[in-house]
Amino acid sequence: MIPDIAGLGAFGPAVVAALLIAGYLVVGEPWAGAVLHRRFEAALERDRSARLWLYRRLLVLEWGLVALVAGVVVVAPDVTWGQLGLRWPDQAPGVLAVALGVAVLAFLVLSTGVVRTSARRGSQDAAGGALGSSAVVALIPRTTVERRWFGFVAVTAGWCEEILYRGFFLAVVVAIVPNVSDPVLVLTTAVAFGIAHAYQGVAGVITTGVLGAILGSLYVGTGTLLAPILVHAAIDLRILWLPRSILPPDPVPG
Repeated sequence: MIPDIAGLGAFGPAVVAALLIAGYLVVGEPWAGAVLHRRFEAALERDRSARLWLYRRLLVLEWGLVALVAGVVVVAPDVTWGQLGLRWPDQAPGVLAVALGVAVLAFLVLSTGVVRTSARRGSQDAAGGALGSSAVVALIPRTTVERRWFGFVAVTAGWCEEILYRGFFLAVVVAIVPNVSDPVLVLTTAVAFGIAHAYQGVAGVITTGVLGAILGSLYVGTGTLLAPILVHAAIDLRILWLPRSILPPDPVPG
């Protein structure tokens, strides 16, 4: 169950800020992500530190957006972080939520095992293809320093993207349409989350959209962001378990 944020009160600064942030998540984030990724791919051809450049900007962008949400919480009457999902569960997880959690954990273990097995057997194409599109593969760290920074990015994505796309965004939707059903909320966050990853192409939008639906279902089913935060971070962190040998080399800077 998603709590409403009626505490935003009348149409004032807090409401305007909330609507602008929600609008950015749907419209601005896909554009910003595409621009940032194009610059990264161009820089990767001439600068070996391009991946670190991208990681640092992702950290600033995501925590910056959460800081804006914190500003809404500060200025809005009666709005709390608990209303945005940062609270202990107030209900027993439903059967669907438990099943989804188990399914996601099984997927993490099995998919990682498949990629590692393919790499050990020399099936580099199969292993690389299992990682996703070329845009996704380009994001994967190669060096020890990059892996360390990627760990920060993965944990940040787990926290920030769940606060933004599940906690805050859905709370705004509920405030605008108080009687919206849970399935519609799940579909809404899935679409917004998928579009935000438009730089990954059609397949990436579909994949992340499905992931957004699963994470949204976990949130709706448990009443807390804690479950989707942990699952989201685990999905991203599993990249660090993969052997570097399966990754294509970066372009040689000219």
